[in-house]
Amino acid sequence: MARRVSSGDTAGTTKEQNRSANIIASGAAEPSEREGVFARPGGLASDVYEVILGQLMSLKIAPGARITVDALVRELNVSHTPIREALNRLEADGLVVKTHLIGYSAAPQLTRRQFDELYELRLLLEPFAARKAAVTMDPTAMAALAEIADRMAKRDDDDARARYNQFARHDATFHDHIIIGSGNELIRDSLARLHIHFHIFRLMFHSRVTEEAIEEHARIMQALKDGDGDAAALAMIRHIERSRDRLLPAFR
Repeated sequence: MARRVSSGDTAGTTKEQNRSANIIASGAAEPSEREGVFARPGGLASDVYEVILGQLMSLKIAPGARITVDALVRELNVSHTPIREALNRLEADGLVVKTHLIGYSAAPQLTRRQFDELYELRLLLEPFAARKAAVTMDPTAMAALAEIADRMAKRDDDDARARYNQFARHDATFHDHIIIGSGNELIRDSLARLHIHFHIFRLMFHSRVTEEAIEEHARIMQALKDGDGDAAALAMIRHIERSRDRLLPAFR
């Protein structure tokens, strides 16, 4: 039996749409295409997710800081439901911690030991995936990878922090796409669960991190296009090692 839509239903829908539009207009959230591990459903909760994610990545919400639902309700002018949905997603991303009887807080920064272990794991898995992807990636997959790289090089947003956050997303997608190209789902799942790029890009903000990564990505892509597995693996090793070295000052 079909459900009748009342004027109240329509008004409620319009109100939620207006709220979503206001959040986007505030500059806190900007819907865009998502790929790989960052594919997300749309809607108000998604917009709220983007707002809070931006605050976490920019350290506006400091690591370890309490996140109160009521404060976000007032700040974003939305109900509790999309706030809780967004926080639950951020908890799944490893950026928010929920403690029984206490509530939500921002996840702590990586420790030096966690950082070292993370990069050791990357050096074990990602060069292997790059070597294999050089043989298995088809022209369509390569074109998609080139498109991701082009997005990373763009400077559409005047806000340096917003560009940095967007770069972190595209960087994760770039690496994920190569692993997809290798055909090894176990490697992909293992790295995706760690939310590596969210955590490492929270460590520090510096334009050098993005500028040098773009050049290193270009070398990886060239090796993949050439179908040279050894060169792709070597380019990936050098990229990961330099990424590690760029972020080490965060622990000094």
